[in-house]
Amino acid sequence: MSKQRFAVVGAGGVGGYFAAVLARAGHSVSVVARGQTLEAIRRGGLRVISPKGDFTVAVAKASDKSEDIGPVDAVILAVKAWQVTEAASAMKPLLTPLTKVLPLENGVEATEQLRQVLGGSHALMGLCRIIASVESPGCIRHGGLEPMVALGEADGSPLSANALALAEALKSADVTVQTPADMQAALWEKLLFIAAVSGTGAVTRYRIGEFRTCPPTRELLRQLMEEVAAVARSRSVHLSEDVVSRTLAFVDSSPADGTASMQRDMAAGRPSELEAIIGAVVRFGGRAGVATPAMDYVYASLLPQERRARGR
Repeated sequence: MSKQRFAVVGAGGVGGYFAAVLARAGHSVSVVARGQTLEAIRRGGLRVISPKGDFTVAVAKASDKSEDIGPVDAVILAVKAWQVTEAASAMKPLLTPLTKVLPLENGVEATEQLRQVLGGSHALMGLCRIIASVESPGCIRHGGLEPMVALGEADGSPLSANALALAEALKSADVTVQTPADMQAALWEKLLFIAAVSGTGAVTRYRIGEFRTCPPTRELLRQLMEEVAAVARSRSVHLSEDVVSRTLAFVDSSPADGTASMQRDMAAGRPSELEAIIGAVVRFGGRAGVATPAMDYVYASLLPQERRARGR
């Protein structure tokens, strides 16, 4: 069997980390990046600062054009949620008829967005759990959370050969890989966590360890989780009865100094994933007639700042 070729589109905290550990494990990994990040990767490779050990690694190719990289067996898509459609259009030179695309965006809409641009056969369902941020162009800081990727075929069928090869490659790179029987439920469970932590963190401007131990903000955290669960169930997503208590326990076990990427982007005045994480719950709840008062409050509180960051 020929050597598998992988590409990572987007070399921020998440994409940069997974590209780097895959390359360190000996896999052929190319990166689609832009600007100073691309220049830094071309000049000195990808650098990771991590509790698991710091390292620097070269990638096979780095370019801002997919056609410079050419066809690969699997793509990890790690752009921001609002960039999925544009990135999907630009990645077509990376695809063969069998290429699989694994979206690792926050929210629950990326797979359908990929399917609309690329057709039904390429898009996987995926999510990751990792605390990773850009220290400087081409340099990724990994926090204390063990990296995990979950993936599955969009139609629930067994993993195709290329998807399975990507899963095995990630395992070889010291990433925990899960293949849940119900990826839709897994995506909504991730949204339940990230919407609550992002929303609470962004409105309080505090770290996880601080807002989870302050009784009023812990109650906000719980209310946000309950509302995501209610919206998910209104869409026939099968979340477990204990999903909120389990997710609160996961928050309690998370690094105390952790922050969500949406919170960090908003704090820095950058465009954020507010619409994909918070706005989506408000939109879906509105369509289903499910009340989301805590989520509505968080969305209303943060929307003016998001509009300013986007020049509106």
